Amino acid sequence: MINKLVVFFFGLFVIANTYAQQNLNAYKYIIVPKKFDFLKTENQYRLNELGQFLFNKHGFTTLMEGAEYPLDLKLNRCLALRSNVFKDKNLFNTKLTLKLKDCNDKVVYTSKVGESREKEYKTAYNLALRDAFSSLKTIAYTYKPAKEDAVLEKTTDVLASKDEELEKLKQELVTLKQNVNTTVTDVKTDVNEGSAQGKDVLYAQAITNGFQLVDSSPKVVYRIKKTHLNAVFVVEGKSAIVYKNGAVWVIEYYSGDVLKQDVLNVKF
Repeated sequence: MINKLVVFFFGLFVIANTYAQQNLNAYKYIIVPKKFDFLKTENQYRLNELGQFLFNKHGFTTLMEGAEYPLDLKLNRCLALRSNVFKDKNLFNTKLTLKLKDCNDKVVYTSKVGESREKEYKTAYNLALRDAFSSLKTIAYTYKPAKEDAVLEKTTDVLASKDEELEKLKQELVTLKQNVNTTVTDVKTDVNEGSAQGKDVLYAQAITNGFQLVDSSPKVVYRIKKTHLNAVFVVEGKSAIVYKNGAVWVIEYYSGDVLKQDVLNVKF
């Protein structure tokens, strides 16, 4: 008879642990509060930090309340369980129990009662909390998302990838802006050097819709046509533009696949 009772209760224990494991496997995160209900201040005796450490030790992905939550948790708060620890009233020893609740405030897991007979609070709470968490050793937790959660994960992975691409694009734009600033500086340097070397002067003569730029021969070097942009001209017969950059005129054109710039000494 006794053997039958032992087998019966052992069977109940196995079934209960299997059920608890399946229950917890459906959740991706555990949120630890800044203050357990029985404490007077946040992280008193560093118990909340200890709780986060113990959850991580047992394979859970743990977040402290108020931290920056992952994107999938922001989109679906039911991916997480909220943890809390409760103290039993007892004159002779310290008893603590861990409970996990889902997004609908339903308790999905209750640990065994962790106990300590130490008199000093800090030591007693530490030992009792570790004892309560020892229940998780039998769970063998592994996150197994439901179908809809798996779809959400793929979606958030795509969004995260897009965020990375956006960040990369931002960096490329910053680099491009730096290169443009460098180019402008180089152009100004070329102008100063060109002036010192006495660049050939081109004289602007008005024509229909623009100007022709002639040298001292006089020979027509360029014909430039007006655009809707102020001080920007299209060069007739060439894949090039002429524009004013600060106090100087610049011609920009492609030589093969290379974009080049030359400074023009234009007199209007």
